[in-house]
Amino acid sequence: MPKGYWIGHLDVSDVEGFKAYQRANQPIFAKYGALYLVRAAKSDVGEGRLRSSHVVIEFPSFEAALACYRSPEYQEALRSVCR
Repeated sequence: MPKGYWIGHLDVSDVEGFKAYQRANQPIFAKYGALYLVRAAKSDVGEGRLRSSHVVIEFPSFEAALACYRSPEYQEALRSVCR
């Protein structure tokens, strides 16, 4: 079964709020078998504009990636930083 991925590009304006979001995610990600492949990686852009931080999270399957994102517990953690 093919793996699933979350690929995010972000700018963090509330560092303490983001730390709380990250802490809340750890048990959720563990429940869905998530593995960080890239976290807060630096980059260089030849063209255009990217955000300041990047993350790639691998899940055991596409279905697990979707289930994690759609889970009530992840949505609650997400709401905590996206007010």
